[in-house]
Parts: sequence; C-alpha cells; structure tokens
Amino acid sequence: MSKGVSGNVFDYKLLKRVLNYILPYKGKFYFTGLLVIVLAVIAPIRPLLIQYAVDNFILVPNSVMLYNITIALIGLLILESGLQFIQTYLANWLGLSVVKDLRVDVYKKINNFKLQYFDQTPIGTLVTRVVSDLETISDIFSQGILIIIGDILKLVAVVVFMLLQDWQLTLIMLIPMPILFVATNRFKNYIKLAFQDVRTAISNLNTFVSEHLTGMGVVQVFNREERELESFRKINEEHKLANIRTVWANSIFFPIVEVLSAISLALLVWWGAGDVVSGRTSLGVLTAFIMYINMLYRPIRQLADKFNTLQMGMVASERVFKVLDTDASIANEGKLDAQHLQGEIEFKDLWFSYTPDNWILKGIDFQGSPGQTIAFVGATGAGKTSVINLLGRFYEFQKGEILIDGKDIRSYELNSLRSSIGVVLQDVFLFSDTILNNISLRNPKISEEQIIAASKTVGAHEFISKLPGAYHFNVQERGGMLSSGQRQLIAFIRAYVYNPKILILDEATSSVDSETERLIQNAIDILTKGRTSIIIAHRLATIQKADNIIVMDQGEIVEQGSHTELLNKNGVYQNLFELQFK
Repeated sequence: MSKGVSGNVFDYKLLKRVLNYILPYKGKFYFTGLLVIVLAVIAPIRPLLIQYAVDNFILVPNSVMLYNITIALIGLLILESGLQFIQTYLANWLGLSVVKDLRVDVYKKINNFKLQYFDQTPIGTLVTRVVSDLETISDIFSQGILIIIGDILKLVAVVVFMLLQDWQLTLIMLIPMPILFVATNRFKNYIKLAFQDVRTAISNLNTFVSEHLTGMGVVQVFNREERELESFRKINEEHKLANIRTVWANSIFFPIVEVLSAISLALLVWWGAGDVVSGRTSLGVLTAFIMYINMLYRPIRQLADKFNTLQMGMVASERVFKVLDTDASIANEGKLDAQHLQGEIEFKDLWFSYTPDNWILKGIDFQGSPGQTIAFVGATGAGKTSVINLLGRFYEFQKGEILIDGKDIRSYELNSLRSSIGVVLQDVFLFSDTILNNISLRNPKISEEQIIAASKTVGAHEFISKLPGAYHFNVQERGGMLSSGQRQLIAFIRAYVYNPKILILDEATSSVDSETERLIQNAIDILTKGRTSIIIAHRLATIQKADNIIVMDQGEIVEQGSHTELLNKNGVYQNLFELQFK
C-alpha cells in the first residue's frame, strides 16, 4: 500500500467523488434512500404491537383482537420483507451501474497513457485496479453506505421508542454501550490497516501471476519452475496472512458484541422483573424491550461488517482515483487533420531521454521526402526504435523539432496522426481473436474482401486458407496457434489494409524464414511505392534499395547516404556490411 493512501472510512472528499457517479441514476438513489428511512421507522413497530398484544389481549384474554393483531403483524412483516427486497435490489443495481461507468473511465484513461507509463507500471497492478478494486467499490453501495445509514437510523428509532416507553429501563439496558463503542473504534482502526495490507497483497499476487504466466516459456526453458513456485508460495502466504489479520479482528470483536448483548439482557431482566412485580411497568413492555435488545445489537454487529466493506471500498477508491488522476497521457492539443498527409518528414536537432540527463537520442537531424524509403541501421541500443516511437508520439521528446509536411508534429490531432502511420513491429502482438479481426482490428470500414485481396498481395492467402475456418480461425492468446513468420505476415497485412501515408517497419523481417522473407520483401516493394517508409533492420540485405540509409551509434547519426555512397566511405556501414556478407 502506498503511503499516500489514507484509507479513512469517512474520507468525505473521496466519498463525494465516488457519489458523483450516482448523478445519472440519482432518481433510483433517492428512492433507495427513502426505502432505507421507511424500513428504519417500520422496524420498531413490531415490538410495539407485540407489547400491546401482551398487555391487552393475552394477560386479559381477547382471542378476536389477538387474531387481528397477529394478522397485522404478518402484514407488516410481508411489507417489510417486500421493501427490503426492493431496497437490496436497487442498492446492488446502483453499485454495478457505478462500477460499469467508472471502469469505462479507468480503461479509457489507461488507453491514453504514453508507453513510458507501461514501462514503469506492472500490468498486474493495472489489472487489479480495473477488475478487483472496482468490484470492491461496488460494495460501497450494495453493502456499505446505504446499509450503514439504514442501520444507524434503525438504532436511533429503536432508542427513541424505548425512551418514550420507559426511560429508566432504557438507561439500565444501555450501560454496556460505552464499552461497545470503545471496542468498535479499536476494531475499526485495526481493520483499516489490515484491509490496506489485503489490497496490497492482492495487487502483488495479480502482478506476479500475470507476469509469470506471460513469461512461462522463459521459466521452463531455464528450469526455474521450483524457484518461481517458491516465490509464488511466499507471495501467496503474505496474502493469506493479510486476510487472517482481518479474520482475527472479527473473531475477537463479534464475541465481545455477543457478551455485551447478553449483559444488557441480564440487566434488563434483573431490573425489569422488579418493575413488573412492583407494577411500575408491564410485562408487555419487558417483552418489547427484550426484542429491542436484539434490534440494537444486531445492527451494531452488522455495522462493524459494513464499516469493513466501506473501508475496503475507500481503499480501493483511492487506488482507482490515483490512476484516474495520473497525468501520463500524451498532450493532444493539435487541431490539424493528418488525413491528407504527403509524408515529408524532418527531424531537427532532436534530443530525447526516458530519464533526466540520460540522453537516448542526441541532436538527430535527417529529412525524408514523400515516397522515399529511409533505413536505420546500427547496434542494439543505438536509438533506432526510439526514433519511430517519437514519430508516432508514443513518447515526448525534450528538445528539437519533428516536422511532418513542414508542420510541428504536435500541431496534428493525435488520433488522426496515428491513423496515418502504419507500423509493423518485430515482436508481433495478436489478440485472442480471428485472423480477420486481428487484421481489421474490428474496423467496420475494412471489409473481408479487402483483407483477402491484401493477403493475396502479400502472399499469405495460401497458408490462411488452409487453416480451419480460414480467415475466421482463432489464433488464441498472443497468436500462439501461428508460427512467428505467420504472425509477421498477419501484422504486415494489418498495416497494408490501413493504407497509411507513412509506413514503419521495425525489424519486420528479422524473425522469419527465407521463404517468408521473400514474400514480405516483395510486399514491401509494393507497399512502399508512393509513401514515405522508415525501415529499421539488422539484415542489410533488406535495405539496400533504400533512398537514404542512416547509421546510428549511441544515440547519434554517424553516417547517412545511399547504399553505394556508404560503401565508398570506408566507415561504420562498410564494416557492418563486410561482417554480414564476408
């Protein structure tokens, strides 16, 4: 749990922010609140009717009136049960509706985070925020605040009814209450810390499981199953211990409530019996007070449970709103539409770093005209991928300029800009969906016929047609049912059908066999025609036709020119070429 999370039960500012999501459903919320008030007022009426029946129709037998009052009690019970059903249903409905809206806001916010945020934040933590924490917030409405208000109103109503009937007997019966209030306060403070530990343990568990299931191949290849299992046991044990601390608190608190309830009952019988004998009070009042004791202590016992629920909801709310308040999005203040880009690219004295004073790119200068192919080569870590990440505005650069068609890249509307740039990455990510949907990404403007035509152009139609269901074949999680070469072809078709003005290929042929590389190289020649293309490659054979080859080393451009020009310079490029083709 971060130190910034207070976990206060009555953090009014936080609670108000959660309640803002009720505004679209305020009619149902107010009606549910009205039902809570009505139920609180109705609850003490049943003991009152029983008191009246005992004093007037049992001690002084009157079977007709006893029958009538029994019917009235049954009717009141049915009414109370019906109202309780409606109130419970509406409270849960409100909780689920709020969570639905809040989850959309959180997911929308995460969707717009820059990639640097995901570099620094475990995926399991975000999964916890979007799923587990939001489910806990739902309980604020279904089991938390409305139920707490209802129970408090019921307590007030019961005490008022008791005082009106016999204030002396009421005060005697309430003698254990100060002890109960002290115990409840101690319980609340302890359970707050325990629930913070529980939420942290859940987040750690989700993070570990998510990360290790994704990297299970590495775990098994390096025979680390036992070591990782031991790490999992440790995290799982922390999760168990955190929950046991909450169980320990409950196992102490609830027996204390039961003991104090029994003490109140004993005091009532001891004092009340004397009052009945002396004639100061009636047997009916004593009977009603016995029922009132149960009506007092049961809500107090439940209140502790509801405070637990509200506490967990507040902890979860603060975590979720921390995500919503995170300023990690790329500024989208541009107004220009990138739909009609020509594709002219220019980097002017560009400097970029992921962390302060650790420059990844230093004074990058180059220009690409519409329709040209620009290739980047260099050692791993030279900064090639950083260049294309900046072109798509996935990261923000610190100094210099990036111009597209002579205009600052930040002056373009972000979504419009990205829709004009097609990217094929070395590590292809496919969703657990059909080939068709992985290519179109469910864009209704891209038809199945267009996808089939593009597949034939790339040369992938043959292998796709042989799959069960062809284009409707489900590739499973991360495209696990396809080979790396097949996944690369799918990614290439995806870029092709979106018809981008600027094409980026990041090691697009590095993970494929010679036959697949031949297919892709042929498609590259077709696709790059008439559009600006940027190719990053280690295999120099794939970029010899490029109009401009830029050689990078440690974040700087050390050479640039055509393939022939660079070979004649006897520099870095020539050394790379001889190493690969010797």
